[in-house]
Amino acid sequence: MNRIGLIRTLTTSDRPLFHTHGQVLQAALPVSVESRSIPGQPDGVHDAESLARAVPRVRALAAELAPQVDGILISCSADPGLPEAREAAGIPVAGAGSSGAAAALALGSRVGVLGITPEAPAAAADVLGGPLAAVEAPPSVRVTTDLLTPTGVFETLEASERLADAGADVILLACTGLTSMGVARELRRRLGLPVVDGVLAAGAALACGNGPTPRPRPRAAA
Repeated sequence: MNRIGLIRTLTTSDRPLFHTHGQVLQAALPVSVESRSIPGQPDGVHDAESLARAVPRVRALAAELAPQVDGILISCSADPGLPEAREAAGIPVAGAGSSGAAAALALGSRVGVLGITPEAPAAAADVLGGPLAAVEAPPSVRVTTDLLTPTGVFETLEASERLADAGADVILLACTGLTSMGVARELRRRLGLPVVDGVLAAGAALACGNGPTPRPRPRAAA
């Protein structure tokens, strides 16, 4: 079984919320998950400033987790610190944003991006390119935890319907707070479209890539 180190970019003392992404992965894939959270970001990553603050924190946590796991998952659709984490960890590292975008391209040619900002996260947009058909966000949502309010849920459903009306043939969940909501199944039912969860896409990439990463063997004494 692959061991995945999951980095949450939301700092929270809510233990059920903290473990949600790991539980989703373990329910769907043959993996064990060690979840950790970067410090000092109770609102997660939601703008350029919070993204910049997250990068060194993700890098440090990736280096700490690397000796204990076979791969690392950055559970944020902005993929903060992805290249830095890969350099620090020396094992496979996948981000929810770029992994989800790649999976969406495998399922459709007009990708509707559902997130919490007016523009798609760069990590996803750079992968999607021309097939990025439309972006929608719940208008009252400013940070990821706002998604878990009744208004956040209602507006998320409305935003997804706007994407379908715009001609999207696949929906990409471009905020991992939507994973915490567990909204993908309901969107599939309502819209009749494939819905890609970036956390699951990144977990599948790590689980199905090359298996556990061999550890370097100690060099024999000369």
